[in-house]
Amino acid sequence: MKINMLQYSVITITLLLNSVFSHSQAADIKRGRILHNENCIQCHASMYGGDGTSIYVREDRRIDSMSALIKQVKRCKNSLGLPWPEDQTDDLIAYLNKTFYHFKNE
Repeated sequence: MKINMLQYSVITITLLLNSVFSHSQAADIKRGRILHNENCIQCHASMYGGDGTSIYVREDRRIDSMSALIKQVKRCKNSLGLPWPEDQTDDLIAYLNKTFYHFKNE
């Protein structure tokens, strides 16, 4: 299959743009930690005592998949009326997954 210069340029530009956009949309784990510490940990500590992170590592935890984690974070966000845009919600999910759950993306 022969590719002319225009086709080659379009393919190259498409790949570059895809790389740039996928990197810029990567979750910000540090921001997720900040959001967690400012909005979640106090409630969890009141429910489970200690530092509040025991909710994530307890024997009978309900979160057993990435999709369950996403649903729970969105449920908590909506229950608390937090005005987070989608990227901040994704940051929190990424932080929780990296720190406590270690699910592979589904």
